[in-house]
Amino acid sequence: MRSSLWTVKLKHLSQSGVWPSGNPRLYYRPKGQKGTAMPDLPQDHPKFLAAYAKASGVIPKAPEIEGSIASAMAAYKASNLFLSLRASTRDVRRRMLDNITERYGSGRVRDLANKHVQKDLERLSGHAANNRLKAWRGFGAWLKESKHLAVDPTDGIKRQRVAKSDGHIPWEIEDVQAFRDFWALGTVERLTFELIYWTGARVSDVIRMGEGNTDRDGWLTFKQQKTGGEVFIPFKRELPEFAVNMADDLDLLRHAIAARIERHITYITTTKGAARSSKSVSQWFASKARMAGISGKTAHGLRKTRAILLVQARATTHQIGAWTGHESLKEIEAYTKKFNKKMALSGPERERKSSNSLDQVPTLAVK
Repeated sequence: MRSSLWTVKLKHLSQSGVWPSGNPRLYYRPKGQKGTAMPDLPQDHPKFLAAYAKASGVIPKAPEIEGSIASAMAAYKASNLFLSLRASTRDVRRRMLDNITERYGSGRVRDLANKHVQKDLERLSGHAANNRLKAWRGFGAWLKESKHLAVDPTDGIKRQRVAKSDGHIPWEIEDVQAFRDFWALGTVERLTFELIYWTGARVSDVIRMGEGNTDRDGWLTFKQQKTGGEVFIPFKRELPEFAVNMADDLDLLRHAIAARIERHITYITTTKGAARSSKSVSQWFASKARMAGISGKTAHGLRKTRAILLVQARATTHQIGAWTGHESLKEIEAYTKKFNKKMALSGPERERKSSNSLDQVPTLAVK
């Protein structure tokens, strides 16, 4: 008779009868999901555990044997080279590096070569392949620097060519009005919209904003999660001359903040007052825009809209950069150049519209 030392209870297993062998007939059935039949084996049998892992979506980690890719990857993620990356970059890279470990972790580092990296990248295309290459390059550079390998296995591998895109689509003035008409002041949807629309900030920064971000001089200021650069936006102070015509937008943001039912450290929270993640807010906000009849528009599109409005208000390149946090002035100059070309063709009087006018907007990518 099989002797079992099983001491850990596996979750989400429900019994429905008994196999002829005497083993319980088990199903992996999380609440609200369809059950998956488990094999006619004891729960501590390797094949039963493998079936359980597959049903639950758990991928066993590769053993971190000395000299293995898994072992080297663990050391790389603990290295200064990796930890010096921005937190947001580390989060994205870590997911890709973990996947690389799951696939190839049992292999030996000394055998890792250029052809293996290329083979891995062949499974992907476009931006996905290029982002994966960035993860490989960081690991490859560390392997060479730490003398695990004499040659960086990513040397000579080129990025895939990707068709240029305008990226996130800016919101038209009709979209702005439609969202405001649908979501009333006092809703978290409206507060989120007004925060992003006025600040032109990334969602990763908006979710961390609160009363503490306003300094003594009335500037709304924060360090960007992505770049670490500091941003200054007029909030509780006199607006600069180029932004005077935008006063209505600021007033609406102030009303949205004042209309909050509950007060927390950050403006945007869950119903229980917990902080939100940038990914969940981005998806949530896009769904709320669709409910208001606005399709294909994102939170990042509002960032693009604010940059365009600042260009149309004749703010200087440096003023726009201080407001939106763009580190590359070339991105802002691209907006300005395109707007100036339009003005040269149509004349200054026709382009002299209010700060909320988005009848014709440039379609340059804002990162």
